[in-house]
Amino acid sequence: MNWILLIIAGLFEVGFAACLGKAKHATGTEMLYWYGGFAVCLAISMALLIKVTQELPIGTAYAVWTGIGAVGTVLVGIIIFKEPATFWRMFFLTTLICSIVGLKFVAH
Repeated sequence: MNWILLIIAGLFEVGFAACLGKAKHATGTEMLYWYGGFAVCLAISMALLIKVTQELPIGTAYAVWTGIGAVGTVLVGIIIFKEPATFWRMFFLTTLICSIVGLKFVAH
């Protein structure tokens, strides 16, 4: 169950990064809504991370959490914000995913 919560926490990390990206291009009330979404996603992500680190090793949990956030944010950047998907970006994204999976398998 903790691994599922950790994945959800990582997805909320992607959410708060995406909200920051959308807020950058918004004005007025719309910008405030995106910053509100940022705050909510940040709070949920941190609360879940705190909960899972009570059972999982902190080094593994934090690495997986940031890895999910990094991979998800790069994908959101490519899909939503039209950032380039160069060979080297995708290569290193793949190595990051392999590292996250590897950490999950070696965690006790």
